[in-house]
Amino acid sequence: MTGFTRISCADAKLLLDTKAVNIVDIRDEASYNAGHIIDAEHIDNQSMPRFIDDTEQDTALIVCCYHGNSSQPAAAYMAEKGFSEVYSLDGGYQEWQSTYPESCEKEG
Repeated sequence: MTGFTRISCADAKLLLDTKAVNIVDIRDEASYNAGHIIDAEHIDNQSMPRFIDDTEQDTALIVCCYHGNSSQPAAAYMAEKGFSEVYSLDGGYQEWQSTYPESCEKEG
């Protein structure tokens, strides 16, 4: 068992619209700053332990990367660390941005 579920952008949007969900973006900081899903938190290897310690693990968690590949091992890791409802966003930020541009924001 992988501990996480792959989720389409459409299902992720429905989840975000209907319940409390944490979103983490694991892309590099420059890519995150150039554009990310609204309310997504950027995490990397340095900030991940703090995120794990400070985040309610019973709240659904969506892991987002560029195309939905890197998010799968990251989602599995989060599930191993005790998060009970973990999703990997299929298509990643690239698909999300093309499908829901109104749900994206830039830093700065």
